[in-house]
Amino acid sequence: MSEAVLALENITRSFQQGSSRLEVVHEVTLALAPGELVALTGPSGAGKSTLLQICGLLEPPTLGEVFIKGEPVSKLSDDRRTALRRTTIGFVYQYHHLLPEFSALENVVLPQMIAGVSRREAEKGASELLNMVGLAERVDHRPAQLSGGEQQRVAIARALANSPALLLADEPTGNLDHRTSGEVFDLLARLVKAVGLAAMVATHNLELAGRMDRVLTITDGFLSAGSHS
Repeated sequence: MSEAVLALENITRSFQQGSSRLEVVHEVTLALAPGELVALTGPSGAGKSTLLQICGLLEPPTLGEVFIKGEPVSKLSDDRRTALRRTTIGFVYQYHHLLPEFSALENVVLPQMIAGVSRREAEKGASELLNMVGLAERVDHRPAQLSGGEQQRVAIARALANSPALLLADEPTGNLDHRTSGEVFDLLARLVKAVGLAAMVATHNLELAGRMDRVLTITDGFLSAGSHS
């Protein structure tokens, strides 16, 4: 358990619907190792986003335990859970959620300053990250001045701003055309391997899923696993 960045043990998430109970995630057990890029596939409504939110400590499971770097999180205080999420987990969403009034640089600076990094250090780190994602010439541009692919590159840089151990991405290429989605995925995969992150990417794109280390499929809340060499 200690070597996994993320581990889930018998995770179930259910909701009360009138007089009946709906299980969205059913007894899921999995582990992600450093440097591992895992695809999470399945039809819409199968439980992908709910499972990602549980992995990211945004939603508690009804039953089971989440471990982050070997630490069980169910008994943690809200403050400790928030701190763990801020420093250990990076998120990339289908919609980039960049702050429109801020430049690319400022969007990557902000999460670092929230975590207590000085503005000078945060700007240095943000510049390096934006250079890593190929946007050195675009640091002063606001989101509206960037293409969809460039906006998502900024979102990836922002997700890496606090040097997380775990990266969670929910349809990160879902709004991009075929060529751009391939470029953004290639960038994401390179960064995962270079930095040694554990990453889980929810996607409907089976071609991209097939290029990851493993494919997990969730159907009606049940997880099944496949592998790729």
